[in-house]
This record gives sequence, structure tokens and C-alpha cells, in this order.
Amino acid sequence: MQRCSQADGSPAACGCSARVVTVSPGPLIRVEGQPVSIKCNVREYSGPREQDFEWMMSRESSGQKIKIISTFDALYSHPSLSKRVASGDISVVRLQDNEAELKIAEAKPVDAGFYWCQTPSTDVVISGNYEAQVQLIVIPNTLKVSPQTPPPVVPEGTDVTLSCNVTRELTHPTYLSVTWSVKRGAASEEILTFGPQGGVATGAKFSRRYADGGVRLVPGANGVFELVITRATTSDEGIYECNGTEWTHENGKWIKIVESAKEMGTVAVTFSLSLEASVSPRMTFEPTELSCHVTNITQMSPGGRLGVDWEHTPLPGTADDAQTPHPIASLDGSGNLLSDSRYADRLRSGALSLSRVHPNTFKLRFLRTQDVDMGRYACTVSAWSVSSRGAMVKTAEAKSSPLVVRWDAKHPSLNVAAKRIREASVGGATFEMSCTVSTDNLGEAGYSVLIQSQESLGATVRTIMTLSPDNVLSHGGATDPNRRDSLVLTKSGPAEFRFRLAGVQLSDRGYYWCDITAWTKQQPGQTWTKANSSESNKVRINFQENGPSFSIAINSDTNSVYPWETAKMECSLGVSGSSPKTDDLAYEVSWFFTRLRGGQTTAQVAAVDRFGVVSRSDRNSSSDVSVERRDAHTYLLNIFGTQDSDSGEYHCVATPWYLSASTGAWTEAKELTSPRVFLTVKFAVWDSLKLPLLYGASASLGVGLFSLLLGLVCAQCCCRNATHTPRSRNKLMDLEMD
Repeated sequence: MQRCSQADGSPAACGCSARVVTVSPGPLIRVEGQPVSIKCNVREYSGPREQDFEWMMSRESSGQKIKIISTFDALYSHPSLSKRVASGDISVVRLQDNEAELKIAEAKPVDAGFYWCQTPSTDVVISGNYEAQVQLIVIPNTLKVSPQTPPPVVPEGTDVTLSCNVTRELTHPTYLSVTWSVKRGAASEEILTFGPQGGVATGAKFSRRYADGGVRLVPGANGVFELVITRATTSDEGIYECNGTEWTHENGKWIKIVESAKEMGTVAVTFSLSLEASVSPRMTFEPTELSCHVTNITQMSPGGRLGVDWEHTPLPGTADDAQTPHPIASLDGSGNLLSDSRYADRLRSGALSLSRVHPNTFKLRFLRTQDVDMGRYACTVSAWSVSSRGAMVKTAEAKSSPLVVRWDAKHPSLNVAAKRIREASVGGATFEMSCTVSTDNLGEAGYSVLIQSQESLGATVRTIMTLSPDNVLSHGGATDPNRRDSLVLTKSGPAEFRFRLAGVQLSDRGYYWCDITAWTKQQPGQTWTKANSSESNKVRINFQENGPSFSIAINSDTNSVYPWETAKMECSLGVSGSSPKTDDLAYEVSWFFTRLRGGQTTAQVAAVDRFGVVSRSDRNSSSDVSVERRDAHTYLLNIFGTQDSDSGEYHCVATPWYLSASTGAWTEAKELTSPRVFLTVKFAVWDSLKLPLLYGASASLGVGLFSLLLGLVCAQCCCRNATHTPRSRNKLMDLEMD
């Protein structure tokens, strides 16, 4: 191999390339227990593109070298370092083909010394330098960070001082810096950093505030530094941390060699509250609304929320005179509604509500304030932020001054009187009653009306109809849908209501009354609030069933007919008394026949049921029958082609059906039987012989004519001359020839 280099190791003048090996510039100052990294690279070389590296060290610059690690020889390390190499405490990492890095995971005092990086030659001509040296200084870790714990609760608008003491033993030229940061939930935000050059750097969200003097740095003696946050708001709440860092300056760069962070503590900023009654009751059952207002809510930390707790303390002299605050309900930071058992039912029904009407305003509202609601009220507002685990945690809270709510306890009174307007004495009649309302200690109000009934005193109460304070009418569950047109409930005056029931039935008998509730509105457009309710006296419907009376008669157009003629018998029905409508009346009619006058054995001739379906019995006679309905009370039996067998007694039987006005159901009346009529089918001699005589004469005449015609035919055929010679048709021809 040819060597081409000068005595000082610089490339020779012969023009060949010169290998150059470099390491990190030194000396390198590192802290005991901290990681160490020394980079080495080679350039201007020939041979393979990927180069190998060998590391050696010595306690002194001219002392004996100890092999540390190699990129190509696994057995290169000195036995005293082989365990550290095997454990990974000492390692070499190839960064590029021509660059490698020696890494020490935790520096030890014995690691202080001089380090050589060598590259085995792959050049054709030996030229340049093949190794480079750097000194490593390992100093003890003397960095101390001692923060002063800030007050856990700071009134809103006051200053917060964050004091931190950062020191170290100066044995080599190192520098210090101190950083303050605040943690809200999982995110940490830098506030301000002082050093290592003596300059100040601020976090992105605190730059403007630092420029305005809202954040100030106050250096002190003996390594004490103070950060002052002026006019603290709820956005300044969180866990504060102080970070001390020791630096060294190498090759024009600042290198962090050790740092220590300590939590200073959690700071909660209280806020101011104002509690007022936005709606005050003047009397019992009027609404009450309390507003709890929080200041500076716009300065909440990102993701932060507010919660509220409401409490009530009874007034002295009330039934609950223990003077102990009772929790009402609360909204936590997640918006969950929690209520005390005393108020749970009112919250579920909507009589009590909690709401956030603005980001900084909470409201407690009673729709119907009761006497027990008098007392002192207070709201406690809590600030919530997101923890490092993502959960909502309470960071601060403030309680308002108590607010007294009371009024002159004059209860609104309500009285309802019912009276009968129309009496229902029979089934099908109309019943009507009115209910009049009188009030006291009640202003302008609306009324809801329930018409209720019961069959007897102490029986189950049924709701017939309802009318809302907005005059919306509805039917109760006890109302038959088929009879809703018969029920009427109207407002007949400012405080009077009328109920009418048309076509009363037996099932309607019982007691009727009005259950009326008064409702008020605090302001137009608001929902109705219940003030008081009362029931009227009871009005009775009581009558007896009086059904209609029926009669029956039978008439015949004639008592005797000739055979093959038509006989007609009319069955007439009459009704008297409480006559139902035509559509509410029907009959079942049947006709019966017996051949003997006054005979007991009868046979059914025909029948028609109440639905108009006609049925006829089997007959041995050649005659036929039909039934027709002439009007609502008249039915006609027709016997066509009467025969002698149709002679006998006839009568009709009818069963009336009517729709009872008392029960509303079809009712079967007593069966009616008409008197009997006798029908005679006459027998006439001439009428019985005229057809046979006519048939005989016709037959005789036909036989005579046939005989005459037959004689004429025979005469023509039997008496003709057999010798007669017919004249020749050729006679004329013969004469012409002559």
C-alpha cells in the first residue's frame, strides 16, 4: 500500500485523496446518570461505501487505551466493559454508511476521559487521519429545584406568586434556566422560561399577557425566581409546575445536560356570585324564579365547566324550624342533574326546574310555590376541569350570600256550585246541569273542568268529559264512543259551565258533579300554573223504565176466492206510549194456517225476521206465497193460484223489537197473536166442466174434418178411367203435314 501524507498528517501534495475522521467537538460536559452521545464520521475515503468504526478510551490523553466497542468485531470490547456492552448500557449505532454514534445510557464518573474513534483503512494510498479524539467530562448531578407551594385558593382578581429556587454546584462552566407551566387535565401549557442566557421566553397563550404586564418575572437572590400572575381569573386554575434545567454551551449550541421538574401545587381561583329573585311570589301557588349569576365566566380554561348546587333553609317559626340547610338539587360539571329526595317528585313532574340560561347564569324555578318553600336560598357554583385521565374534577367553588323568599300566605280559595237545569224523568230525555265558580285571593285565571259521575255514593268515579283552560274538549274513558254526539260541555259564562246529556239511558242513572281547577299565568305566553281546585255538589239522574205498548190485527181483502185467484192477508201492528223512532223499531212476523175452524194444530206458512229476511215453509199445494212490507207497521201475505187445499183459518204472530232509550240496547217486547180469519176457495160446476167440454168438442171437430179430407183423397185415387188414351201431342204436326 502506498502512503501519501505529510509529517503533520495533512494530505500530501501528490494530489491523492486524504481520509478525514471527525468526532463531536469537545470537551463534552455531561452529568452523572445522564445519557452521553458522541458522533463520528469519515469522508474523503476510498474503498467500500460502508465504513467500520472502532472506539477506545483512556483516563489520560497519553494513557493506555481501552477498547470499548466496534461495528464489525463483536469480541472487540475490553473485559472490563463487556458486561456494559452486553446490557446495552454502552452501544454503537450506525447512522449512515460513513457515520456512527457511541451511546452511553447512564454516564458514570469512570467514563470521564478521552475517547478515540478509529476507522480501519480501506484506501489504496494511506493519506489523511484515521482517528479523532474528544474529551468527556462527567460531573455530579447537583441540580436542585425547590418550589414554594402557592395558596390553594385565590380570590378572583388578586395576584398569584409562583416562587421557585433552582441551584447547582458550579464546578465547570454550566448554565441554569427555570420554566413555569400549568397543567389542566392531560394538557400542559408553558407560561414562561428564564435562561439559560438570561433571556425570557413566553408560551403562545401568555405572550400578550406578558407584554401587558399581566405576567411578571421577579428574579431573587440565591437562585430564587418568582413568577407573578396579576388579576387571576378562573382560567388560571390548574396544577402548576416548576422546571429547572442545567445547560452547557458546545460548538455554538446550547446542550441540555440535566433537568428536574417539580409540581408546585393546585391553584383554584374563586369567583364572585350574585343571587337575585327574578320572579317573586305575591301569594301561595304563584311561581318563583331565582337567578345565580357568575362573573368572568368567559375566562374559563379550555374544556372547563361550571356546576351549581342550590340549598334552602326554612324560616324560623315554620313547621321545619331546625334552621338546617336542605339541598334542593344540583348540576355537576358534566351536566348531570341530582336532586334531594324531598324535591324528587316535583322535579319529575316539572313543578320544579333547574336550568342554565346563559354560560354564567343558573336559574331555579318553582311553578307553584308552596308555603314550605319560604326561607333563605343560596347557590354554590363550582368550577370543573378535565383531569389527566379525561375525567371532570372540581377545582374551585364559591357560595352566594343568602336570599330570603317570603310572602303573605293568603291561600286562593275556590268554590263550585252545581244545579239542575233540565230534569230527565224518562228514558230518552235530556239532562242538563250548570256549574258556577266563585274565587277569593285569585286574580285572572283559567279553568279546567272535569265532569265526573258514579252509579251510587261510594262507587267507582268515572270521568265523562274534560275541558282544558285553553277550552280544548275531550272525552273521558267512561264515554261510549257511539254516544259522544249526545254529550255537550260548554263555557256559558266567565265562571260558569254547562253539561248536557241527551237521550238518557238506564246506565246513565247516578250522581253527576264538576271537578274544577283554577290555573294562572305569571306573564302572557307562559305555561299555566295550578292555583287551586274544588268539587261541586252532586246532582242525581233517577228515572224508571217505561217501554212502548204494541197491538196486532189481521185483515183479508176477501173471505172467499175461486181457484187460481190470489188471496191477500194484511197483518197490522200498532204502537203507543213512549213511541220510539221508526229507525229504532223492527218486527218479526209469522203467518200460520189450519184447515179446521178453531183447530189447534197449525202450520207455518211464511215468516219475515226483524232484519227483513223472508222464509217460507214447504207446501203440498201448487199455490205460492210471498211476503211484502207495506210500511213500518204493515206486512202483507200473498197467496197466488189458490187451491182447495188453501181453504182454512189464517192468523199472524209478531214480536216487536225496539231500541230502548233507557238502556241504549235492542229490547224484545212481548209476542203478539192476531185474531183468525177464514179463507174459502169456492168450487163451481160450470168452471169445473167447461174445460173438459171444450176439449171434447175440439177433439170431435178435428176428427170429422180429418175423415172428410181422407174421403176426398180416396175418391180421386180409386174412380179414375184406366182405358183412356191421352191425346197425342203430335196431332197438330200431322195436320200441317197434310
